Amino acid sequence: MPSFEITAIGTVRNDRTDVQQTDNWGAVRSTITVDERFGDACLQGLEGFSHVEVLFVFDRFPERDDHREPRPYRGRSDLPPVGVFAGRGPRRPNRIGVTSCAIESVRGRELTVVGLDAVSGTPVIDLKPTMEEFRPLDVRQPEWVSRLMSEYFQP
Repeated sequence: MPSFEITAIGTVRNDRTDVQQTDNWGAVRSTITVDERFGDACLQGLEGFSHVEVLFVFDRFPERDDHREPRPYRGRSDLPPVGVFAGRGPRRPNRIGVTSCAIESVRGRELTVVGLDAVSGTPVIDLKPTMEEFRPLDVRQPEWVSRLMSEYFQP
């Protein structure tokens, strides 16, 4: 398969540093500082949106050598085994994460968001405004996912 090189466009700063603390992201306030190579107007227009999709790299987790065998989600034996593409966790090919976050403020190259599930220092690889037309209408998921995620975005 072809490989690609991606350069971070910015960095996350917040008060979360423990990658093992995986719940309660709902009230986490993060500031993403975009690299100066994009100029001070790079976020102009984003303030008109309520949410932004943040694409980032789970840089603190090594990539697995083998993704062929389904594993219990989050390593929990009370959850069913799933294939690597049936989860959103960090131990995946390319280690890319994506979260839609509420925009709190936009100032120059600084974007402050609420609900980003990335620890301080995480490299950001892209930002995309959340647009209604790109959101699916009828999302379906297994019951165990709702149970597992019940505290993920709680404050």
